[in-house]
Amino acid sequence: MKTAIIISLLCELLAVGPTAVSACLTEADIHDPRGDGLLLNRRQEGEEPSNLTNEGTIRVGTGDRFDNGTILPVGIGSSSPANITTVYNVVEIQSASRALVREYGLDYFETPFKTYENATVFGFKVPSAANASFSVIIQTGIHARERGGPDHLLNFLADLLWAERQGKGLIYGGMEYTAAEVRRARSVGVVVLPLVNPDGVAYDHATDSCWRKNRNQASALPNDTNSVGIDLNRNFPPAWDNAKAMAPNTTDDAISADPSSILFKGTEPLSEPESKNIVWTMDQMPDLRWFLDVHSMAGVMLYGWGHETNQGKDKSMNLLNPAYDGKRGAIPNNRALGYVYSEYYDQHEYDASTLTAAGMVDAMVASGGRQYYAQQSAGLYPAPGAASDHAMYRSLLDPVTKWANGFTLEFGAANFDARCLFYPTVESHLLSTVETGAAFMEFLLNVAKFS
Repeated sequence: MKTAIIISLLCELLAVGPTAVSACLTEADIHDPRGDGLLLNRRQEGEEPSNLTNEGTIRVGTGDRFDNGTILPVGIGSSSPANITTVYNVVEIQSASRALVREYGLDYFETPFKTYENATVFGFKVPSAANASFSVIIQTGIHARERGGPDHLLNFLADLLWAERQGKGLIYGGMEYTAAEVRRARSVGVVVLPLVNPDGVAYDHATDSCWRKNRNQASALPNDTNSVGIDLNRNFPPAWDNAKAMAPNTTDDAISADPSSILFKGTEPLSEPESKNIVWTMDQMPDLRWFLDVHSMAGVMLYGWGHETNQGKDKSMNLLNPAYDGKRGAIPNNRALGYVYSEYYDQHEYDASTLTAAGMVDAMVASGGRQYYAQQSAGLYPAPGAASDHAMYRSLLDPVTKWANGFTLEFGAANFDARCLFYPTVESHLLSTVETGAAFMEFLLNVAKFS
């Protein structure tokens, strides 16, 4: 049995079986090399002490290396490209996307809601080689400072489409995939959102300020630049009203009603055009069954739910039941205070999710040698209002809507030598390219297996 599966099973046993949260945090969450506090808290704040700089981190590319969509991106799984030593800028993310669309005859689309700075969130469809349905969304770039996500996803898709056309396999470090596995991965229809927060990413690239949110200034306070923007991954409906839905003091470090906080959830669920665009994309997909949100840098593969522990016995324990308002998020349950709650998760779907997450972790570890873990998202910290939870929550709102398993991939590792933990070195960025390539392959192979 592989290492990641053993770790995952041990974590579940510590949490009293598959109906409860993983009791394990990643090693990076527990140990802070600088000894000045848990990484979990500093990960949210994002910045190191002010005496550090971002010197030595990977820089953002200038110009357009894909020449307005006429030059294809080249992934590391199919060759040894020299064009991934800088991060793709906002223009290049769209240009690389257009190049893939042009070369492989993909469907490009634009979402209907313009951002605060009048940008258009776009996407494209990678159709199944077997049928016309689209069951998967993979999105990146929701948190502006988490550099590399769009690059890794676009480079992987360049690999996958090239390998299918050539009838070849792919190699990601210690992981080798056959041509047959490439064909199996291509049996899945994927909708790609490569940059869901273009305003925030552009601002972060321009300022090196470790910016997390979007750039909406509607709630901004005078003389407070930190109050600009909303944390888009706290702007979705599941448990968004944390004061009502969650047990007291369970989400203080995960979501905020204060505009000056980097965790500011906005004035109402789906207040932001970016989050509306994600939901709009989901709503265009009647066959949506899998949702993967790509983040950095905790070195962990997370499966839902994100706000609470899981159980597969009592369907009445769900986010729509007001009887459990004020009782969610107390991990572990505090029976003495009446906090006995775990979110319902169908056992079959739960098994598919945990096995998928464990398989992705095994592939990342085998590809690059860096340690990763798989665990339930709420085990990292209960986080209301997340996009991955909304993918699952939709089926509660409308019984006709299919269940979609929600995942969050946290690739990479913290850069403790930089002021912003999320800015990797070139070497770390290249390693993440290898690891995420293997992770994306395993994800699609598991989708094909469990669908």
